Amino acid sequence: MSQVRLLVGTKKGAFILTSDGKRKKWDVSGPHFAGWEMYHVTGSPADPSRLYASQTSGWFGQVMQRSNDGGKTWEPVGNEFKYDGTPGTHKWYDGTQHPWEFKRVWHLEPSLTDPDTVYAGAEDAALFRSADGGKTWQELPALRNAKGHLWQPGAGGMGLHTIILDPTRPGRIVIAISAAGVFRTDDGGQSWQPANRGLKSRYELPDPDAEVGHCVHRIAMHPSRPDTLYMQKHWDVMRSEDSAQSWTEVSGNLPTDFGFPIQVHAHEPETIYVVPIKSDSEHFPLDGQLRVYRSRSGGNEWQALTKGLPQKDCYVNVLREAMSADRLDPCGIYFGTTGGQVYGSANNGDTWEAIVHDLPAVLSVEAQTLESSSSSSSKTSLKPRKKSEKSKKTSGKKKNRRSKK
Repeated sequence: MSQVRLLVGTKKGAFILTSDGKRKKWDVSGPHFAGWEMYHVTGSPADPSRLYASQTSGWFGQVMQRSNDGGKTWEPVGNEFKYDGTPGTHKWYDGTQHPWEFKRVWHLEPSLTDPDTVYAGAEDAALFRSADGGKTWQELPALRNAKGHLWQPGAGGMGLHTIILDPTRPGRIVIAISAAGVFRTDDGGQSWQPANRGLKSRYELPDPDAEVGHCVHRIAMHPSRPDTLYMQKHWDVMRSEDSAQSWTEVSGNLPTDFGFPIQVHAHEPETIYVVPIKSDSEHFPLDGQLRVYRSRSGGNEWQALTKGLPQKDCYVNVLREAMSADRLDPCGIYFGTTGGQVYGSANNGDTWEAIVHDLPAVLSVEAQTLESSSSSSSKTSLKPRKKSEKSKKTSGKKKNRRSKK
């Protein structure tokens, strides 16, 4: 039978939640790295046993962790993140220029085909890549040439938080930075272009049509339609049908279009989920009612999903990395809150149940679908993995204050 594994990063450690395909009972493992901020924990699409984690602390700095057995054991790997050459400066909060400084890794994105290749999105905003399972990291420095001197941090820092790998074009990568915007490469990172046409930021930027500087919170894509992208922006939910060359607003009937996460259904590329919150200065659900909104038409028409979610006196937030979906049918949707709850729906979002209460504030949630080898639709296997050659050798009302992670 298929299994689901949820990789949960929190402000005080990582937790691994596992269930069978019914998704009724969950086992909880953790905390792993207790006391550390775990910005992101994720698994390789090419090998579900290979996990990466970004472990960070204001006292002890950044530590990258890797597991080869689905999180049972971990080992620290390479932790040297150096900007290539002289990075120069970017805008600071007051509009002056400020030198580039590495602080932490916000997001990890493993390759779709090679478990030893993984990308890391950093603060201050930069994209790094490892081809040896995280042992060494190299920056893709051309990204900073896309008007990097005009990039400016959001309230939570200037982090590269979204990395989307196109499954049909190996050279195409779309990334998002808070608060610089969206950027795209078609040649594997040798050159980049801003991809923000259609975004409006009248409350955050003096020039609402600026080419860079937009505070993008999250982007999502369905692999069957890589040219269609969905965005939760600082304000507005957006859609692109041309691989981020242009964007149109699809906020429609949402009660507020401010939020952080956005997620696409595993089998329905026009079905998307967001979690609206009141505003950029009040990071909690409108009227104290925790509601996920679903659109089955790619935006504009939205339905509130409330069954099983608290509809009174709820003042948690859901951060940009803290929503995910499994690949089972019906699709499972999951999200974590700053109050330490992880909620799950095993029926496309129709009903919800708290999988776990009282964790530390949740920073990230990633769902892995572990399908049995006998399944005809299996993309991954529960069988022991075959190590890659590299592994054998060497054995992650609108206001002008930009928002936190």
